[in-house]
Amino acid sequence: MKIMVIAAHPNLNNSRANKALARELKDHTNISFRNLYQDYPNWNIDVEREQQLLLQYERIVFQFPFYWYSCPPLLKKWFDDVLTFGWAFGPEGRNLEGKEFMVATTTGGTKKQYRSGGYNWFTISELLRPIQSTLTRCNGTYLPAFTIYNANEGTDEYLMQEAKKYVEHIQNPMRLLVY
Repeated sequence: MKIMVIAAHPNLNNSRANKALARELKDHTNISFRNLYQDYPNWNIDVEREQQLLLQYERIVFQFPFYWYSCPPLLKKWFDDVLTFGWAFGPEGRNLEGKEFMVATTTGGTKKQYRSGGYNWFTISELLRPIQSTLTRCNGTYLPAFTIYNANEGTDEYLMQEAKKYVEHIQNPMRLLVY
């Protein structure tokens, strides 16, 4: 399965967790890694290029730090610019039909803080619903997210272990992810 990881971290080189995830992907020939903030430092997204790239992959993973209960602003702009009416959704917008989508996110909060009634009141899954709704509206299949909790406080060993789980998660067949 060909997988494209689209990383959206405003400062990937200074992120211990997201950098660990990216590093772990290097040795996998079926996974292409892209850094949106590196590709588009002026935020001028090449929509046609992005749409053509989406067509080349069976699974697309959006990797980003979770802040203010959403994704970084360049990824939101990417969604707005690339997933257009008539191409990604609407009567003629069937280009992403059959594509699998996944979110991989890191958060400084603990898993306990992301639960019903916890510090953040909701689970990560609940908070990712707008992204899930966007991707399913585009005729894609939304797969369970991968989350690294407590990323700020995690040791290097913890982040390495999580990165290995990440690579396994994003390569798992859909039948193993959906239960």
